[in-house]
This record gives sequence, C-alpha cells and structure tokens, in this order.
Amino acid sequence: MTTLYSYYRSSAAYRVRIALHLKGVAHEQVAVNLARGEQHNDAYRAHNPQGLVPMLVTDNGRQLTQSLAICEYLEERYPTPALLPDDAESRARVRALCQAIASDIHPLNNLRVLQYLVKDLEAGDDAKLAWYQHWVHRGFAALETMLTREAGSGDFCHGDTPSLADVCLVPQVFNAERFACDLSAYPRIMRIADNARALDAFQRAAPGEQPDAV
Repeated sequence: MTTLYSYYRSSAAYRVRIALHLKGVAHEQVAVNLARGEQHNDAYRAHNPQGLVPMLVTDNGRQLTQSLAICEYLEERYPTPALLPDDAESRARVRALCQAIASDIHPLNNLRVLQYLVKDLEAGDDAKLAWYQHWVHRGFAALETMLTREAGSGDFCHGDTPSLADVCLVPQVFNAERFACDLSAYPRIMRIADNARALDAFQRAAPGEQPDAV
C-alpha cells in the first residue's frame, strides 16, 4: 500500500493529496503533527533528514520526498489522467506556474519561517501577518498577470482540465484565505481555484477532510 506522511494543513502535503486523488491511487495516511514538532523526532528524521512533510512510501517501499518531485513521480507512474500537457512548451509553462507558487511564494510563508520570525526575531502577531500577506500579494499579483495574459489559460491554470499548476494553486489559496489575505484583486486566480475546488479529488484532499484535522 502506498503511504503518505502528511499534515492536514501542510500545503506541500495538500498538493500530493490532490495528485493522489486525481490519479485514483489508493493510499493510507500517517499524520505528522507539525504544530507539535513531530517532524523533528529522531524516528521521522531517520527516514526524512529534512524533517518535512510530505513523504511518500511507494507500494514497493521506496521513500520519496519533496512535493513536486512526488507529483512528477505520480505523473510518470500513473500517467492517466495527465497532469502535464503533451507538448514541451506547455509543460514548461505549467512547471513555471508551479514554481511561481512552490518556490517563490510558499517557502517565505512556510511554518518554520513563521516560527523563526516569532521565536527568534521576536516578531509580534501583527508583524507576522504583515509578512505573510506581503509575500502572498507579491506572488499572486504576478501569477494573476501570468494567468490572464498568457496563452494557454482556460477554466484551469492551463486549458480546461486540472494540471499540476492547479495542484499547487489551490493549497496556496487555502493558506491565503486562512491568513485573511484580501484576494479580491485576483479574480482569475479565484475563478480557477473555485473550478478546481468543485471537483471531487480536490474536495477529498482538502485539509478539513483529513483524518488528523482538528
């Protein structure tokens, strides 16, 4: 059985959950509570030295880390339905949209970054929230332009079926909403996110639907 080590509010784990459900891959989940620091336990770090989620243990026992690497593994192992387009240029566009979220927005607002701001730099709650919202708005403004101006956008980030870009977008929108970001300036982002969240796979992957949700 494929096993996903996950935390219900981790956007990186959320991406993998969406991909697993889109691909129809049967799996079980093992909760790693980031809020309680379980990712730092020696037992978990023995398998994942970064102490992060997600980690996927494949049905043949291989341990895979990093959400986008896991999603690309799932794309290669379970090619239908495809999360990457057929032609090289379109695949590059989808990957660029993924990286705009997973590399340029998410790391600046990751839990360990926010914890460092509070615990080590002694930032107050207002400063932490301002930091979070600043980087979301910087990233979403660029993403909105990309999705509006570039050829290829449709009902979803690329075309009219979900792609890996939508797998990345929806968790980031969830986080932005959770941190009270005003997203009214990003109608294209929100329309695409709502289209995706209407699908069963995205609903089943949602944080509130996970067994460790509190």
